[in-house]
Amino acid sequence: VITLRCMVQFIGRETKYSGTLSAFATIYREEGVLGFFAGLIPRLLGDILSLWLCNMLAYLINTYALENGVRAPQGPTLGWQRGSVGVKVPFLLPQVSTMAEMKSYSQAVTGFFASMLTYPFVLVSNLMAVNNCGLAGGLLPYAPTYSSWLDCWSQLHREGNMSRGNSLFFRKVPAGKRYVWE
Repeated sequence: VITLRCMVQFIGRETKYSGTLSAFATIYREEGVLGFFAGLIPRLLGDILSLWLCNMLAYLINTYALENGVRAPQGPTLGWQRGSVGVKVPFLLPQVSTMAEMKSYSQAVTGFFASMLTYPFVLVSNLMAVNNCGLAGGLLPYAPTYSSWLDCWSQLHREGNMSRGNSLFFRKVPAGKRYVWE
């Protein structure tokens, strides 16, 4: 919450939070202990769903897609190497398991896929963390005020903005939306 609010104060060129300790004191004074947990419920739901999706997809891929493929030979392989006097000496070659590499890649890919699917929870959590906090970025005209995270979710869904800010390169501007330029 403190990190997001310190970033959002850049929008209005404000200095409400000048440091970590002053941010703690300001949030506690204005909102109480619950101010530190703004946006917590959608964040937890998104993280739990993301973790479940990632592990379930990785398990399915590793168990059913990769295990049914061609297996690498088991055990070490014997190789030959020239010794210090030029005589060939046998040694054991370690096996490089492409299956283990593929399984580690599948975990990374499923994590990326799960984070894409659960991005709306992160978005709602971030919006609720700065919602009506007294900073310009958390108030109109920059952001509407939401009564709860479900209200935020439903309004973003109605406007088709559930994935806003999700892509670094392919940005979209909602039709009919006006932005303030100084």
